[in-house]
Amino acid sequence: MTSEDTKEQPDTTPADTGDNEGESEGESKGRNSGSDSSTRVTVFVALGANLVIAVAKAVGGLISGSPALLSEAAHSVADSLNEVFLLAALRRSKRPADRKHPFGYGKERFFWSLLAAVGIFVMGGCFSFFQGFEALRNGAEESFSGYMVGIAVLVVSLLAEGASLLRALLQVRRQGGAAGMKDPALRTVVAEDGTAVLGVTLAIIGMVLHMVTGQVVWEASASFAIGLLLVFVAFWLGRDARDQLIGRAVDEEESDRIRELLKAQPEIDSVETLLTMELGLDSTLVAARIDLVPGLDSEEVEDVAVRIKRSVAHTFPAADQIFLDVTDAKTARAAARRGETGVSDWGHVDDTAAESPAATGERGGA
Repeated sequence: MTSEDTKEQPDTTPADTGDNEGESEGESKGRNSGSDSSTRVTVFVALGANLVIAVAKAVGGLISGSPALLSEAAHSVADSLNEVFLLAALRRSKRPADRKHPFGYGKERFFWSLLAAVGIFVMGGCFSFFQGFEALRNGAEESFSGYMVGIAVLVVSLLAEGASLLRALLQVRRQGGAAGMKDPALRTVVAEDGTAVLGVTLAIIGMVLHMVTGQVVWEASASFAIGLLLVFVAFWLGRDARDQLIGRAVDEEESDRIRELLKAQPEIDSVETLLTMELGLDSTLVAARIDLVPGLDSEEVEDVAVRIKRSVAHTFPAADQIFLDVTDAKTARAAARRGETGVSDWGHVDDTAAESPAATGERGGA
């Protein structure tokens, strides 16, 4: 294959999946739509539980004067706000692509998950630290009836949070375990409910020890522990959302499968570079720079490119944006070594391509 052939047919159009592949992708979209409906119900359950629990904790905390209970009230308020963020993510991420956002709005899901992580950190973690410091500085006197009210509220909260967590875990299991946790909305609900169960347990322990010993340091310590727990969860959720917003590649195993599929095509001599990026929960961009075997004319190159993209889309339904850059790798490498003109990023001949990683395929591979 000559550089002239490459110049004539630089194929960079998105994949046309054809009828059969379209049916496969449609089935995948349908399954994801059903998963979104289940996730939405899970988020609503968590929201309802957190709103009721937040009011109960706040009232109980004001009656008993318990810093740990007030910290848990702040935690539940933060969780309630986060559920609103997640509902927005589920709705807005499904908007179709338009001229301003040609790859769709799938990353909205990651943006609102990042806001949820910030909410956990500020409203939950920081307030818990504040309550702990206030308890150590001013002390906290509680009556026996105050202890009983506080512990009763926390026990009811534990049962409600546990029920919400159980529903979320059952949905994760229905969606394939680890695969289900890829959904940032569902992952956030599981993290929030799991943290809430552990946080309520710490608050109960702190209140009981305060009641038995008369030392407020136990409840203050519980508030600090809840704060540390919330900060850790916020950091974990925020880091994952950040990676997805920046543009994260698919996992290494799936990337290797795509590469092997390309290598198995008889017309492909070598796969110079493979780049992938998650555009949303069920949308992936695949860009490959490939070197075809010699002797193909321009029409054959076009037919081969279309067939290869259909094959990738059929095998990996989430890969709905597929781009192939057909290059003459041997010519480009030889030109690069001589410092001469080479083949550019999209198959055109120019003076900079000899030094470009797009021409040599030496950098940026997935």
